Amino acid sequence: MTSRFVSFPEPIVGFLPELSSFNTWNLHFVSRAPCSSGRHGFRLPRTRGRTLMCSGSSSHSWNVPVLSSNEVVERLKLVGEGKQFLAMYSSVVGGITTDPAAMVLPLDDHMVHRGHGVFDTAMIVNGHLYELDQHLDRIIRSASMAKIPLPFDRETIRRILIQTVSVSGCRYGSLRYWLSAGPGDFSLSPSQCPKPSLYAIVYQKDFTVDRRGVRVVTSSIPIKPPEFATVKSVNYLPNALSQMEAEAKGAYAGIWVDNDGFIAEGPNMNVAFVVNGGKELVMPRFDNVLSGCTAKRTITLAEQLVSKGMLKSVRVVDITVEDGKKSDEMMLLGSGVLVKPVIQWDDEVIADGREGPIAKALLDLLLDDMISGPPSVRVLVPY
Repeated sequence: MTSRFVSFPEPIVGFLPELSSFNTWNLHFVSRAPCSSGRHGFRLPRTRGRTLMCSGSSSHSWNVPVLSSNEVVERLKLVGEGKQFLAMYSSVVGGITTDPAAMVLPLDDHMVHRGHGVFDTAMIVNGHLYELDQHLDRIIRSASMAKIPLPFDRETIRRILIQTVSVSGCRYGSLRYWLSAGPGDFSLSPSQCPKPSLYAIVYQKDFTVDRRGVRVVTSSIPIKPPEFATVKSVNYLPNALSQMEAEAKGAYAGIWVDNDGFIAEGPNMNVAFVVNGGKELVMPRFDNVLSGCTAKRTITLAEQLVSKGMLKSVRVVDITVEDGKKSDEMMLLGSGVLVKPVIQWDDEVIADGREGPIAKALLDLLLDDMISGPPSVRVLVPY
């Protein structure tokens, strides 16, 4: 093995700032293939097994392997082991893959480095896509608000999504899909992005239903302003921080309160309450929060409880924190949680601290709708 030393009179452009103190680079090669240098850097020969070693004023030294494309793929296969990623579509490559190692995105996609993208999810239940069209309409609205043009028309996107699920063979799982400003460069503006991109992935998911009630806390993370909260964008940093805060407090989720003191939403779910002696289902307005497809479907299904006399009415209204904590029932609504009873909010126990009958009835209605609902909410996948 041969050692080669290359010295630079100033920091190497493109290397991390903390490495600027290094002035000597020790390049070990398996072969003696020459390397050419540029103004501030060098071009390594295509030699298998190269390792870049650096040492200098720092007491640390480390080795960075320079990998061939085949080596990268092999490592990606190891990373993907055990993950139930069944199929992915990418408009960048123009097709579907079932190899998890190939389920990658270009780093210069503006969704990756600028957060300029939107997404949505549809559940796969018994070989059907649940509320596909409702979720598809929402992502198209989100894309419009994010000023992302569609790469294809709505019907073509719909066919691509259904075909991706078909190729996956998945009968129970989730289909998640993204619309992005697309790859182009690393600037802020998407003006250099030739065209927007569409990505979709199908993954296996266990839909075991847990009917037990949970505890929630008021989130201290600032809520998104309405202009952004109503867009299902990939910018979920506040959501992630809210969820982490809740988990650190031993809670299931955090609840956001808007600037006017009204209840807003959870990090990735809507909220609902039963009030007036257990006879009225109320939900916060959708003006300042994400319009939940599951929440809206629950409102429709709840009319069956009105017909049966279990409820007198269903309303979308402003709800104060005080009224929410004094409610007869509280529940979380979303495609990930379905209908999840809440038995405690902060230090306040909701009603008697037990799961309520309306939450149970709504969950039963939603589960039945997912299995045997009308064609308007269930799209058959042609496997």
